[in-house]
Amino acid sequence: MLRRAIEQIVRREGPRVLAGLIRALGDFDLAEEALQGACTRALEVWPARGMPEKPGAWLATVARRRGVDELRRRRPDVALDGALAEVLASPEPDPSAVLPERDGLGDERLRLLFVCCHPALAPAARTALALRTLCGLTTQEISRAYLEPEATTAQRLVRAKRKIAEAGIPFEVPSPEQLPERLTGVLEVVYLVFNEGFSATEGEAWIRPELCAEAIRLGWLVVELLPGTAEAEGLLALMLLHDARRAARTSKDGTPVPLEEQDRRLWQREGIDEGLAVLDRAIARGAPGPYQLQAAIAALHAKSPGPERTDWRQISALYGALLRYLPGPIVELNAAAALAMAEGPERGLAWMERLSASGALDGYHLLPAAQADLLRRLGRLGEAAAAYRQALEWVRHPAERTFLERRLAALGER
Repeated sequence: MLRRAIEQIVRREGPRVLAGLIRALGDFDLAEEALQGACTRALEVWPARGMPEKPGAWLATVARRRGVDELRRRRPDVALDGALAEVLASPEPDPSAVLPERDGLGDERLRLLFVCCHPALAPAARTALALRTLCGLTTQEISRAYLEPEATTAQRLVRAKRKIAEAGIPFEVPSPEQLPERLTGVLEVVYLVFNEGFSATEGEAWIRPELCAEAIRLGWLVVELLPGTAEAEGLLALMLLHDARRAARTSKDGTPVPLEEQDRRLWQREGIDEGLAVLDRAIARGAPGPYQLQAAIAALHAKSPGPERTDWRQISALYGALLRYLPGPIVELNAAAALAMAEGPERGLAWMERLSASGALDGYHLLPAAQADLLRRLGRLGEAAAAYRQALEWVRHPAERTFLERRLAALGER
């Protein structure tokens, strides 16, 4: 039990610590090695000496010392600046010591976000690096999220880190003149961080609240950096509206609860009101975009007193508009599901069957899961069972697997 608790703390605190290490050491790989060494040390020391009062501060202190020590070993002729030399001279802290949290860690994560989103990096490399550093996902977890071999993801990360070093990309927030051109990549990465928290690809918990909170914090910072930017506000509104439903999205055992079955009394009205207010400000700027459209869809759900009173026709129309901004199979799947609710399961199912035939979503479990749900509603239980089995072949997260198994069992099929 203690080992699992330590692993959960490391997973939660690791990305926060890593951002500070990368800034201090100036080397992604060295920072990751130092953090890994500190985590290994925690597994050795904490069970015997007790858990630190501030485990994140302990990990940061130990990792910085290990990183600076290794930096000194690799480059003995280079003089360390005063701060790094002080770290090297400090002893490893005792877990019982109360260490101060390092100031500026939030700023360091914001700087790291802009490093990951630098235009010199390929788009796929940006997202992979952000998932690795800001979310703390392993290379294997990222490769599964991308449906690609682990070696491909590993090479993508290696190239991204090498490019940062070779191009001398600074670990800083860009100047005001450079911010607008970096906006698209930054918003994409912030939303990726949020989505990994909202519906995790790996791990025991399907929802990772700390990642949702981190993404929302970064969203607020971007809005502050670029005041009056409608799409930044649209993304922030979208995240706030989604996060407000978090308490109702899982059952007591952690399995997903579909939107139409959620207890809306558990939705946080304060978060919904805040999200609606941010969305209103964004729309008033007269510069529509995909994040605002997605937030508008979330707002219609948030304002609906129940699934039977949801304005599905308007939601379907909004998905049609979203497809003009973001043409792609996943948006199509969501649009098909909305069409099914607006005009009947047959219409949505026909669209999903075309998507399935195209092969564009092979390996994406939510396609057969959505098909199974519509087939179930139509009373075509044998076909629904087959679709659930296909979804079970593709699903990765154990919580979603449990949900699908229960749906299949409810059909009387094994």
